[in-house]
Amino acid sequence: MDLFESLKSKIKGQSIRIVFPEGNDERIISAAHGLQAEALIHPILLGQEADITATAAKMNVDLDGVEIIDYQNVDSEQTQAMVQAIVDRRGGKTSAMEALEWLKDPNYFGTTMVYMGQADGMVSGASHPTGDTIRPALQIIKTKPDVNLISSAFIMQRDETRLIFADCAININPDENQLAEIATETAKTAALFDVDPKVAMLSFSTKGSAKGAEVEKVQKATKIAHEQAPDLALDGELQFDAAVVPAVAKAKAPDSQVAGSANVFVFPDLQSGNIGYKIAQRLGGFEAIGPILQGLNKPVSDLSRGCNAADVYKVAIITATQAL
Repeated sequence: MDLFESLKSKIKGQSIRIVFPEGNDERIISAAHGLQAEALIHPILLGQEADITATAAKMNVDLDGVEIIDYQNVDSEQTQAMVQAIVDRRGGKTSAMEALEWLKDPNYFGTTMVYMGQADGMVSGASHPTGDTIRPALQIIKTKPDVNLISSAFIMQRDETRLIFADCAININPDENQLAEIATETAKTAALFDVDPKVAMLSFSTKGSAKGAEVEKVQKATKIAHEQAPDLALDGELQFDAAVVPAVAKAKAPDSQVAGSANVFVFPDLQSGNIGYKIAQRLGGFEAIGPILQGLNKPVSDLSRGCNAADVYKVAIITATQAL
């Protein structure tokens, strides 16, 4: 089954509430209309209702059933409750006055809605840089109890092939502990999206064929990941060809349970991960879906500022799946 048909069957009828801070963006309005019309999620648009409905009217889009919240109404009971929630969550680091200023930013407002259970997830980034989406999530939602950092993954899909690449968007140069955590969290993401994870810890070396600090980092990360998730099919360090080509795997890593059949690829740093997914996308014909943020207590997703309405629609479906 196509990935999104599978995901839609999981979330349909679950009444999952997804908040969109950029409520007056035409791409967001169009996606919200489609999601509501198909009864996939309950969309919540942040912004002034008059502006949003006027934009929708010009687009000839019906927003019947789509909730609109004016986040700039600082005197509302909802906003006042949010102020207290932020103050409590921050443990004295943020005053009530500072919290109120935060809530004038739609990303902070939407993030706080998710934290308080008023929404199940958030999708933002169509007109904001990544930092504006992630910063509130780190300050208010925070990472899961057993997770130390946010990371990202891309679903790479072409015909019947579905692969997971990480981290391609967040962590510039993770150390061995962070790399191990990225690997185990990415395996969980893979399983969530119907991929039985076989994780390759990538390097320019296979099983000691090269030396250097970069290789040692991946070797140490592989050992740590094994200790954290002993039942996970994971191996490293592996070159990409050894990870995916059975003949190469037989020659370079004959005893590996992952080499030659890997479907989850953990890159040693952001530079190689970002380059790698874009090569697969632009030259390999793969559709790159993401970035999917991993490690947060509740799901928040970051859009590309070059996204279209179809991208927003898909990311919202992914976010709703994470909220299940």
